[in-house]
Amino acid sequence: MAWTLSDKEWDALDRLRFSTAHAAVFRNATIILMSGARRSKASIAGDLGVSEGTVDNIRKAYRLNGIAGLQPGTPPGKESRATPKYRAALRTALNTPPQELGYGFSVWSLARLNAHLKKLTQIGFSEDQLGRIVHAEGFSFQRPKHTMKGKRDEVAYTRAAAKLKTMKKKRSQTTQRKS
Repeated sequence: MAWTLSDKEWDALDRLRFSTAHAAVFRNATIILMSGARRSKASIAGDLGVSEGTVDNIRKAYRLNGIAGLQPGTPPGKESRATPKYRAALRTALNTPPQELGYGFSVWSLARLNAHLKKLTQIGFSEDQLGRIVHAEGFSFQRPKHTMKGKRDEVAYTRAAAKLKTMKKKRSQTTQRKS
């Protein structure tokens, strides 16, 4: 099929090409302009580093929808199970200390957060996927460091630490005498 572009179409494509911030839109407009300059499909594909099928798809989209057809569409795929209701529950949970919700821990881990949200929404994710959703919602996380600090007997701990220090001191004195 012979491609011809009017001056008006050429100018509109050129304006689009240099006003867009999207590389795909720039590339798509360039494909149509090169087609209008009577370049072969193989030549265009080779120069732009795309397949000939991509050139065909862009040409078809332009013929059917004009300049609007050069905008990238939404990618195909299954809609996320992380519904707006789920994401709202996620944000609420992350902004609330777990202890205020009746849990015996003070830091959310992905596993704990996942269990909490599954109880509320009946929707569960793998920890990797939940981590991506948490990040997409603007939160960051670190794996919690589990310690026994809140569970230990502080008096006994202090006494044991002092005894250990004394034992280390005695050992170093014995080692110095032998030298």
